[in-house]
Amino acid sequence: MGIKTSLPPLELATYALVLVGALSYAAIELFETSRDNMNRKTFKESVKPGWHYIGRKMDVADFEWVMWFKTFRNVIIFALSGHVLFAKICSMTAPQHRSWMYALYGVFAVLTIMGSHYVLLLLAHCLGLYMVSLFKQPWLCFTVGLTSLASFKLEPANVWQNEFVKETFDLQDVLFYGGSGFTIFRCMSFALENCARPDGNYSFLDLFKYNFYLPFFFFGPIMTFDKFHAQVSQLEPVRREREMWQIRMQAGLSLAAIVVVDVFFHFFYILTIPNDLKFTNSLSDWTLAVLAYFNLVYDWVKAAVMFGVVNTVARLDHLDPPQAPKCITALYVFAETHFDRGINDWLCKYVYDAIGEEHQSVGPELVASLATFAITTLWLGPHHIVYLWSALNCFGLNFELWVQKLAEWGPVAQVESSLSKQMSRRARALFGAANFWCIIIYNLMSLNSLKFMELVIRRLLFTGFPQSTLVILFVTYCGVQLIKERERLQALEEEKEAAKKKAA
Repeated sequence: MGIKTSLPPLELATYALVLVGALSYAAIELFETSRDNMNRKTFKESVKPGWHYIGRKMDVADFEWVMWFKTFRNVIIFALSGHVLFAKICSMTAPQHRSWMYALYGVFAVLTIMGSHYVLLLLAHCLGLYMVSLFKQPWLCFTVGLTSLASFKLEPANVWQNEFVKETFDLQDVLFYGGSGFTIFRCMSFALENCARPDGNYSFLDLFKYNFYLPFFFFGPIMTFDKFHAQVSQLEPVRREREMWQIRMQAGLSLAAIVVVDVFFHFFYILTIPNDLKFTNSLSDWTLAVLAYFNLVYDWVKAAVMFGVVNTVARLDHLDPPQAPKCITALYVFAETHFDRGINDWLCKYVYDAIGEEHQSVGPELVASLATFAITTLWLGPHHIVYLWSALNCFGLNFELWVQKLAEWGPVAQVESSLSKQMSRRARALFGAANFWCIIIYNLMSLNSLKFMELVIRRLLFTGFPQSTLVILFVTYCGVQLIKERERLQALEEEKEAAKKKAA
C-alpha cells in the first residue's frame, strides 16, 4: 500500500499539525460538554461520585471495567497473587512438574469460586472432545466442538446447563459463559492439534493442564495448544536477557493505564453521553466524531489493560502469551482489525488461513471470511446486533480484496503507474481514511449501540455533508499518512536488522 515511499518532511509535519490541532479542539469541546452536563438527569445512573481529591463525578457506564477493577478487584488480585506465589514456590522446588502445579491450582481456584457442578460440566465437554480427537478427523472435531459451543449459546441447552450449576456460586452471570466459551475453544485447539500429530495422541491430562491454567481460564487470551504445550513442557526454562525488566515494565504500564483510564472518566463521559441520543444529537459534528473515535480507543485500551495484567502473570510462568491487539488508532484496514489477539490467532490458524490460504483469490477469501465470522457469531451469541456486526465486518474484509484486485486490473493499474510513487501513496491514503471510518462505524454498534451508530452515520455522512464530512475525512487522511510513515520507518529498521544478521 505504498508504505516504502517517503513523503516530504514539511508535508508530514503539516499532517501532524492538522491532526493534533483537530483532535485537541474536539477533545476540548467534549471535555466542556462533560463538565457542563455532569448533573444532567439522564446521566444520573451512570455518572457517580468519583475520586474525592479530583472533585468530579466519574463515568461508570462500562460494566466490564467496573467489574474488573472495582467490584471483583480483590477477588481477582487474590486469585492471581495466589497463582504467582504458588508458581514461584513450584519453580524453585520442582520446575519439571510446574505444568501439573499450574493445573492443580487452577482447578482448585475454579472449584472454590464456581463450585463442583461447573467443573464437572466443563470436564464432561473436555472429555467429549478428547474422545472425538482420537478419531483424527478435523471435520468431526469442528462439528462436535461447535455443537458444544452452541450448547452454551442457544436455548434450551444453555438453560439446562445454567440450571445445572445455578446455585453453586455467586458470580454465575459474569463467569459462566466466559469460562465455558474459552474452554470449548481450547478443547477444539487441542483436538485439532491432536489430529495433526503424525504419531500417537496427546493424553487427556495434557488437555486438563491446558484448560485449567488459571490466568487464561475465564477471560483469555487463548494460546493454541501447540504453543502452550511446547512452552509449559520445558523442563528447565531460561529467561531471555532483560526479560524480567520487560515484565516489570509491562506490569507498571498496566497499572498506570488503569489509573489513567479512571482519571480520564472523571473528565470525559464518553460512554454515558451516547446513551442519551437526544443530547448526543445536539453536539457538534466535530464532538460527535471524536466521541465515536474515543469509544473505540477506550475499548482497545481496556483490552490492552486486561490482557496486560494476565500476560504479566503468564510471562512470569515462562510463557509467551498473545499480545494486546493492535491500537485502533494505527488501523486503516479490516484485515488487521481485532480486539482479542488470542481469538484472532485461533480463527486465523484453524479457519481463515486454512481456507483462504494466501488471501489473494476472491472466492476462497469469501468462503474463509464467511466461515470465520460464522464461528465468531456463534461465539458472541445469537443477537441481531451480532448478526449485523458480523455481516458488515465480513463485507469490509472482502471489499478490501475487491478494491485491491480492481487496482491490479489493467486500466486502473495503468492509471496508477502513470502517477509518481508519492501520488500513489496519497491516493491510497484516501481509501485508507474512508476505510478507517468504516472500521469505527461498523464496530460502534457492538461497543455502544445501534442507534448511536445510526446517529453518527446520519450526522457525518448526510447532515454534515459536504463541509463536516470532507474536513473529518481530511483530518483522518492526515492520520493515515502518519501511520504509513511510521510503518515505513519500522520496515526500514527491520530490513537493516535482517541485513546485519545475514552479514554476521
